Amino acid sequence: MSAQIIDGKAIAEKVREEVRQGVANMQAEHNYVPGLATVLVGEDPASATYVRSKQRTCEQLGIRSIGHHMPADSTQEEVETLVRQLNADPNVNGILVQLPLPKHLDEEAILNSIDLEKDVDGFHPVNIGRLAMKGRNPLFIPCTPAGCMRLLSETGVELNGANAVVLGRSNIVGLPMAMLLQKANATVTICHSRTKDLPGMLRQADVVIAAVGRTEMVTGDMLKPGAAVIDVGINQKEDATRKRGYRLVGDVDFESAKEVAGAITPVPGGVGPMTIAMLMENTLRAAEISLAKK
Repeated sequence: MSAQIIDGKAIAEKVREEVRQGVANMQAEHNYVPGLATVLVGEDPASATYVRSKQRTCEQLGIRSIGHHMPADSTQEEVETLVRQLNADPNVNGILVQLPLPKHLDEEAILNSIDLEKDVDGFHPVNIGRLAMKGRNPLFIPCTPAGCMRLLSETGVELNGANAVVLGRSNIVGLPMAMLLQKANATVTICHSRTKDLPGMLRQADVVIAAVGRTEMVTGDMLKPGAAVIDVGINQKEDATRKRGYRLVGDVDFESAKEVAGAITPVPGGVGPMTIAMLMENTLRAAEISLAKK
């Protein structure tokens, strides 16, 4: 029996519609429009594509998009000065510095310079620290992990008491994902390249979050029957039948996994659409925080 395919596009559209309605209500009741500022440093094609997609989604939902594109040789002081200016701008509710930054820049210092109440990416150390602490809540949760949690919730996956394995320990996905699952009362194991007997770990998991960046490394025979599988990976796999010469696949071998899992996200069309949708939700929340202080 094949797994339930978790439709990230449909769930992301549900989130976008909630944001669209929230923005419309805010404008009608308070004559206020949320604003999201994006900061792109350099000419990385993937980063430029991501930023354009975020800006386009802002326009579709009625959010003001304020784009800043800086040269690749911008200095640390120049980038931090721009962030400080955006912190002080009342028309900007959220600030997103597109990662990765050029290697000569201090990424941590730049993220630290973002006002906590405008940290819609959820990467500020205080937000991450609150996420890690029992009884504390961050103002914003990193968008991809937040999207994964929404996918699990919309699919009806029971996390209370579940065994969850997070494959990958990045600051952007793996670590905050593990914290969120723990807050939802799952028993969490973080696996990585040094993990002994990874298949054995995965076979005990009711929930698997694959975010390691290795093409189709998780196969169906590694999974517990009925497990919920969220595939965060986006990898290029050679495919001569495609015009581009490749197709996009995840960290999970979808064809074998869907015959074992209870529910699974496809790649593309699973986690990807959720990331930008949750960014829009965080931007609306940032505007609500700003309004509450006025």
